[in-house]
Amino acid sequence: MAIISTADELFDSDVYVDLGHTLRIPLHLKCEGFNFAGSVKLRAATSMVASALRLGLIDEHSTMVESSSGNLGVALSVVAAARSLRFVCVTDPKCNPATVKLMRAFGSDVVVADRPDADGGYLTARKTLVRELCSRNSGYVWLNQYENPANWLAHYENTAPLIAKQFPELDVLFIGTGTGGTLTGCVRWFRDNRPGVRIVAVDTVGSVNFGMPAGPRHLPGGGARAGGPRWLERHDPAGALTSVAISADMGDRYIETVYDDAWVRSIYGDLDKEQEESHG
Repeated sequence: MAIISTADELFDSDVYVDLGHTLRIPLHLKCEGFNFAGSVKLRAATSMVASALRLGLIDEHSTMVESSSGNLGVALSVVAAARSLRFVCVTDPKCNPATVKLMRAFGSDVVVADRPDADGGYLTARKTLVRELCSRNSGYVWLNQYENPANWLAHYENTAPLIAKQFPELDVLFIGTGTGGTLTGCVRWFRDNRPGVRIVAVDTVGSVNFGMPAGPRHLPGGGARAGGPRWLERHDPAGALTSVAISADMGDRYIETVYDDAWVRSIYGDLDKEQEESHG
């Protein structure tokens, strides 16, 4: 039985879904949504806030500021509420309304960067707005998930070793890539402790993380679940590898996007028709 004092103390779960039972693929899905923030981002949020407090970068008079398209904003809202701290989330129009309402329900302020960057995305616009807010308001502190080592250290110290403990024969680990915190922490831990494990990063079209052309990034989450099976189909047709994919959340925050047929058609066209034509 787990007994906690504040909502930000619960971020661990050893729940894995064996997709071999339903999808007939040798892949286990590590479910990171069973906490009060609903995502793996609670690890990073707790780590960054604890580090900032320890280093004296923030105190009870400070206002934390961070750029987020959704999950980290919710996670920091949970931590801020649990520790009686103030938090401002800078997000963009792609953040779904339910997530915005959830952050505000936790007591956070939400500011929307509503003008896209030159490449059609919003990341640069969000960062610019964060800097403007911090320059105009004394006491505002940017946690800066993009450069903050406490982000990836949360996964070096927790996520990776927990997976290794449950899967001592692990061959492949699939990780969806956003800011790279989960990926970096896991890559460094396995490199230091289990170098034989292969890490496969999954990203979406429009991201520049791996040198692809910049463009609108329509899928902020759900990537590892889709990319893992495709990689295994190509590289492990015999199903001999032991593999895990980190599911960053429970998927409920994409009900109006990834899991909405009308949204998918509006962005990607009729995928069923394209598949029929490609097999015809």
